[in-house]
Amino acid sequence: MTEDEILSEFRSVDALLEGHFLLSSGRHSAYYLQCARLLMNPERAGGIASALTQKMPRELRNEIEAVISPAMGGLIIGHEMGRALGVDAMFVERPDGVFGLRRGFAIAPGTKILMMEDVVTTGLSSREAIAAIEAAGGHVIAAGAVVDRSAGTVDLGVPFFPLIQLNFPTYAPDELPPELAATEAVKPGSRKL
Repeated sequence: MTEDEILSEFRSVDALLEGHFLLSSGRHSAYYLQCARLLMNPERAGGIASALTQKMPRELRNEIEAVISPAMGGLIIGHEMGRALGVDAMFVERPDGVFGLRRGFAIAPGTKILMMEDVVTTGLSSREAIAAIEAAGGHVIAAGAVVDRSAGTVDLGVPFFPLIQLNFPTYAPDELPPELAATEAVKPGSRKL
């Protein structure tokens, strides 16, 4: 899938939003990518996962023993990546503010993990998920995402394979351009700040 095809998919399901948004990273943006809407169709989600697997070297794909994603945003794409790779898919969640495995999920020591996200902006949540996976005994050998909003500048400490890289500007609360500062921010994501 090309960048234009992927953005077209976002637009076709009203998943590329414009306005004033407060992102999970705490930054502000005039654009929000609602991956849940993009991935709500199982056939489309499977196609996106298939395209993502093709971005990874074959040797790496063959090493992956499980996929783990952070809840909520990474759940659907993580599950579909597990299907595409033929491995189990689990998730970490943070009911008390810190990521961890729950619901009986367990990782054998040294299990080679793909950490899968929907959207990466600053990489903070991804790095926190990777730390939780490694604390549980897993070995994160790569990370993936549907969208890298950092346009390739984020460092997750492991090889990173996004389907698309975008450069939608984001702003700290004290750096807002006048047009954003004049409107109230909407928080469409699942994570409380």
